Amino acid sequence: MEPVGNTGDSPGELVVTVENALQQLYYDPDMEQKNAAQRWLTQAQASPQAWHFCWALLGPDKLPEVQFFGASTLHTKISHHWADLQPDQHPGLRTQLLSHVLRFSSGPRMVLTRLCVALASLALNLVPQAWPKPVADLVRALQPETETPEGAAAAPQEGPQEGPQEPPPHARCLVLLELLTVLPEEFQSSRLAQSRRAQLREALAGEWATVCPLLRRLLQSPDSLGPVKQRVLRCLSGWTALGVALEESRGLVEDCFSALGDAELFDAAVETIVTVLSQPDCQRCRAALGGLIPVVLGLRERLEAAAGAGDMETTHGICRIAVALGETHSRVLLEQVDLWQDYLALVNMILFCTGTPGHYPVSETSSSLTLTFWYTLQDDIMSLEEERQALYLSVYREVYVRLVEVLLQKAHYAPEEEYASWSVDDKEQFRTYRVDISDTLMYVYEMLGAELLSSLYERLGGLVLGPGRGGAWQDIEALLFGFQSIAETIDVNYSDVIPGLIGLLPRISISTVLLADTVMYTIGSLAEWLADHPVMLVKILPMVLQGLAKPELSVSSVSTLKRICRECQHDLAPYAHDIIRVSQDVLLGDVHKSSQCMWLMQGVGFLLSSLPVEAVLGSLQAFLSPHIQRLESLAQQQPCPSSKPSIIHILGLLSSLFTTLDINRHAPSLETAVPAPPTPPQAPHNPVVVVLQQVLTLIQNILSKWLNDSEVVEAVCGVFEKSVRTLLHGFGPMVPQLSAMLGQIYCTYPQSSALDLTRQMVHIFAAEREFFSPVQDLVKVLTSATLAIFQQGPRDHPDIADSFMQLHAQIFKRKPDFYLSEHLDVSSLFCCGVMFLKCPEAGTVRSASLFFTELFPRFKDLPAVGAVVLSEGRLLVQTLLQAVGGEAPRSLGDHFSEVLFSMNRNCVGLLARWLEETLQDPTFPSTLVSVQQKDAFRQRLLREQTNRRQVKDVVKEFSLLCRGQQGVGYSTQ
Repeated sequence: MEPVGNTGDSPGELVVTVENALQQLYYDPDMEQKNAAQRWLTQAQASPQAWHFCWALLGPDKLPEVQFFGASTLHTKISHHWADLQPDQHPGLRTQLLSHVLRFSSGPRMVLTRLCVALASLALNLVPQAWPKPVADLVRALQPETETPEGAAAAPQEGPQEGPQEPPPHARCLVLLELLTVLPEEFQSSRLAQSRRAQLREALAGEWATVCPLLRRLLQSPDSLGPVKQRVLRCLSGWTALGVALEESRGLVEDCFSALGDAELFDAAVETIVTVLSQPDCQRCRAALGGLIPVVLGLRERLEAAAGAGDMETTHGICRIAVALGETHSRVLLEQVDLWQDYLALVNMILFCTGTPGHYPVSETSSSLTLTFWYTLQDDIMSLEEERQALYLSVYREVYVRLVEVLLQKAHYAPEEEYASWSVDDKEQFRTYRVDISDTLMYVYEMLGAELLSSLYERLGGLVLGPGRGGAWQDIEALLFGFQSIAETIDVNYSDVIPGLIGLLPRISISTVLLADTVMYTIGSLAEWLADHPVMLVKILPMVLQGLAKPELSVSSVSTLKRICRECQHDLAPYAHDIIRVSQDVLLGDVHKSSQCMWLMQGVGFLLSSLPVEAVLGSLQAFLSPHIQRLESLAQQQPCPSSKPSIIHILGLLSSLFTTLDINRHAPSLETAVPAPPTPPQAPHNPVVVVLQQVLTLIQNILSKWLNDSEVVEAVCGVFEKSVRTLLHGFGPMVPQLSAMLGQIYCTYPQSSALDLTRQMVHIFAAEREFFSPVQDLVKVLTSATLAIFQQGPRDHPDIADSFMQLHAQIFKRKPDFYLSEHLDVSSLFCCGVMFLKCPEAGTVRSASLFFTELFPRFKDLPAVGAVVLSEGRLLVQTLLQAVGGEAPRSLGDHFSEVLFSMNRNCVGLLARWLEETLQDPTFPSTLVSVQQKDAFRQRLLREQTNRRQVKDVVKEFSLLCRGQQGVGYSTQ
């Protein structure tokens, strides 16, 4: 399709072309043809001719999808191209648009709605100067004659011109309500300057005096049909968002409460009431807000009846209303001391909602709505001045005590047979619900303090040690869940009940997996407390090790042991033998899934790190011996699908172990690592390095057979990468051997994992003289091999392109001296980076942008970089502008901005020249931008050498211009 402005078609021919394009868009099975039609139609909407052909598309003989496109085009022109019109054209457009709104009053609905949005957009452009009272005028024009014949007689010229076409009163009423609904919605969604938005908000709020009585009359009238009343409720929601005063609409809001008695209107009434009550601006009308509390409390009886009858919909709706009032305005209502009894009654009503009978989410869905309210109330009480805070703490203490009872009851598991029948989604929702309850209990602790733990302990002791011991397992589980919730986030080191809890845990009669899981998680939550009270480990560890041998407790027991090994590692020496023995048994017995095995290895790593240095190597070798033997056996076999998972699993075990095994726990993290002096020759090697040197030949043997399998190679690289990250400079003795091996791997079968591992080595070792040469040689080999791959283009290897750019960005940042070598072809690297900027993968574009961002600061320091920038910089600028101009997704714009910002800071003269040269082409980077707009972009960009955010904004605005998507909205008015 030719551009709209170049077709030379007559208006009639252009309409036919638009219809054909729509036919192609909706019905052509070829996606390329669909996309071409979409692009052409977007361009057509932006063209001046659209002001004319949109009316033809709205003809009564057109298909609904054609009419819809015509209405959408009209809205696009009014909202984004209003400046095209002269002021004397506005009245005619207003008349014609209103006429079409009336003509489509009987449908299709989608076309009518779009025309109403267009008319709302027009009103926002004309208010207040050219159309001071649009709402009043529309009400007079559209009110049914049967209701206000004098209003219809006085209707302005916008009314329909053909008497026989006059829609019936009911249709006119629905059209009016649709217009009144979309007007505030269009205001909220429009891009407006702050001053213009304030002006429009004030003008529209002034029209509420016209809208509110109309809505009340329609909602109260027994003659109004259900659809009309539902539209009234939706209309109120939209106007509420404009910030109209609650006292001005209180009567209408109370009418909405009355509408709750109509089953047909219940859902719509709930939505509207919640919208009204959720507006923070309601707090300005404290008297009106306080007056609504009795209205909400009047729903209590109906709420209890619905909950008792299992009416989930009614319970849910009333609960939403109570929470909206109580949560949104908690602070204001607390500050009104004269309302304390009413607000306390509302709080108790919400407490009833929290305790809605039934199991969430199967037989009730309301209780979850209330949980954030309890945090809000607690936070607002604790933020009051000291005297009032003390008063409310005494008032609400009993409420929070009862809340604990309710929350623990709601956290109860259903009976086992019933719970087993739940769907996977229901179980996941219940799990999330219990997490929310756990958070709420933490907030309750802020109110009740140590009293809460004491209460939980007394109840648990009664169930575990009581004469009958007849409590259901769910009761014990819920109490343990309460302890766990608090211990996870609150410092319980000074609690005097934790020792008693530790003593109770071994005495619990565990009859179900769910209870056993919670026991394990409770122990895990006390890991930090155990670190300060290691004498109690002797009571707890046997339970954890017993659970470790049970597959059904896999996740809870392994995660608990890992936490204990991490927090208490310096006190575990007496138990190390037992922990290692049991861990080895379950690993060799395939008791746990692979992911839990990895966690277990991390726990063992923490444990081994705490042993005396001289004992670590022997324990490590003994622990790994069975796994190494198994790996040797697999390495002797020919590659086959059955052996691959075992190889990857064992390599994963090594990676996980080496992630946490560090005999020097105070080493800096990878992110903050700084060059360290090389280890003296006489110092013993790290045990991990010793083991890696011992298994290096085995790993090379595996690679010789599995080199073409990316997953195996990635697993091998993972072993060394985790070791490098953990040991940092302690990994040094392995650098020469690993560098040679990585070079061989990559040259035979390039893998992104090898590049990622090399990047870690560059980060840590490139600045050390001892390792400079092997790391630099490795970089040369990888660079040469990668450049050879991309001579044919990057499409088949986006992961390698991504990692390759990240590697060289790291080199420019950490050790740019590498590029002093003549064996590193900086020119080819630069051209590769330019090529990668055109890739569709966001990660590759991001990494290429990072490469250039790190390259340009070296422009003056490195001769090779300076030379390639001079020779290829114009190409880079051209590529960036093409991407910004529409060839790349807008979401990538910030990455291109970073490159331009780096160029602007380091070679602004060259950038200015290249921008001027490339933008001289009148069609580059888009035919939609003028010479003046390109000059403005260039000047604004070159001015910003220090403000990165401003550069991003400049580039974003230019990108929108190039794509024809700039939204002037109503901000120019």
